[in-house]
Amino acid sequence: MDSLGALNAFVQAADFRSFTEAATQLGVSPSAVGKAIARLEERLSVRLFHRSTRGVTLTPEGTLFLERCRRIFCEIEAAEAELVQSQEAPRGKLRVSLPMAGMLLMPTLTAFMRAYPEVEIDLDFSDRMVDVIEEGFDAVVRSGEIGDSRLMTRQLGTFHPYLVASPDYFERHGKPEAPADLEQHHCLHHRFPSTGKLEPWPLVQDGAEANVDVPVTAVSNALEPLIHMAEEGLGIACLPNFTIRRQMREGTLVSVLDNQLRRYGTYRILWPSSRHLAPKLRVFVDFMAANLFPTSGASSGSA
Repeated sequence: MDSLGALNAFVQAADFRSFTEAATQLGVSPSAVGKAIARLEERLSVRLFHRSTRGVTLTPEGTLFLERCRRIFCEIEAAEAELVQSQEAPRGKLRVSLPMAGMLLMPTLTAFMRAYPEVEIDLDFSDRMVDVIEEGFDAVVRSGEIGDSRLMTRQLGTFHPYLVASPDYFERHGKPEAPADLEQHHCLHHRFPSTGKLEPWPLVQDGAEANVDVPVTAVSNALEPLIHMAEEGLGIACLPNFTIRRQMREGTLVSVLDNQLRRYGTYRILWPSSRHLAPKLRVFVDFMAANLFPTSGASSGSA
């Protein structure tokens, strides 16, 4: 704590360019400020100020040290604010960016809204890579790995692709027994809104990528229409498991070629690392991690 006091005396003296003004702000004598800074310089073996009868100015080393000290005190203030806010009830606006498939996450989101009615949810659906900090989002949910040192991230869970169609479709067209059989079927494709490219089907054969020319019967840049078309017997769609749980449970969709698909896919929630976790953000992160993919593990750290 003595060291922290000396750092505070240094910052105040640097801000006011005066030991006397720093002493007034700290409620101590100018000599106490001078001695604290002299001990600090001695311990660091560097001169932090140029002293003259007109006042004090920072040395190059002092300027560099001041930047570090400011960061230290900002972190202390943030820690204090976080502790105070952790005792408060979650409330206020929470601005969240979700992928276009986010509509299919709505059961979890509405459950959160019921659990925390004082948190106002502002949802933005987009598949583009938004700038979390510049665009003012509190949190962003995205799939895949995202490398940005400015962000903290927590894994919400993994999902798996399935090739599905209605029982009626398979009765009329038969079930494909191998990836190559898909070339004789009606296939419903997802187009990435951000790039305009079709999402590839992750087919494998004997442990390697299967070279299959999958026909295109219909294309949509949203998943909901593909689910509807598949249920209506119009073809086979490649869809993440979390989007079709109800349909597969109720038997309106059934899967094929389960062992010929590469299993992958991760959803993550990201937020600015410079921002302490306000109660509204903390409970949102925890709720999504616990409820979106309840059987999946979760981890946190820097993006």
